[in-house]
Amino acid sequence: MAYIVVATSNEHKVEEYRKLLDGQNVELKSLLDYPGFPGVAEDGKTFAENAGIKALAACKYCDVPAFADDSGLEVEALDGRPGVYSSRYADSDPERIAKLLKELEGKDNRRARFVCAISIAFNGEIIETFEGEVKGTITLAPRGNGGFGYDPVFQPDGYDQTFGELPQEVKNKISHRANAFKKAMDFVDEEMSALDADF
Repeated sequence: MAYIVVATSNEHKVEEYRKLLDGQNVELKSLLDYPGFPGVAEDGKTFAENAGIKALAACKYCDVPAFADDSGLEVEALDGRPGVYSSRYADSDPERIAKLLKELEGKDNRRARFVCAISIAFNGEIIETFEGEVKGTITLAPRGNGGFGYDPVFQPDGYDQTFGELPQEVKNKISHRANAFKKAMDFVDEEMSALDADF
């Protein structure tokens, strides 16, 4: 069985990607399988730039095809914040959520979107980058214990539950990460064979 490395040590993300790959003839590895991976500075100004930085570093270090994502939450009333700084907005998920809700106090517009960019690296080069999104609103308070990050305060359009309340199988169908990942896997199926990649 062929395998590809996802450039993350986040077990939540790895598990989410494994579920998205269910039924595919691909084994997913992560940086947890490659001890000693040097950290990379995510100093890009966009999700796509940061995804590319991580994918390229993982591809070169692991010497196999790799992909990476960079994702975050953009809130209209906060001029797109926290954006690329979503994971660095505060020191923990509860603190990040508390800071977000504090900044939204008194604001009527609670529209937001989750964005995910996925870059694929092969033979030391970025082959392609894909973006997915899901739009919704920020709730007044956290709801649900599922997911991670800002999931408990994000209610996707068309649903009465937050990502923290929705079953994982539902989130895996509609999330920004799922949307971007589907585009990436479609590309792999259609295009990578031309490069003789071992997927």
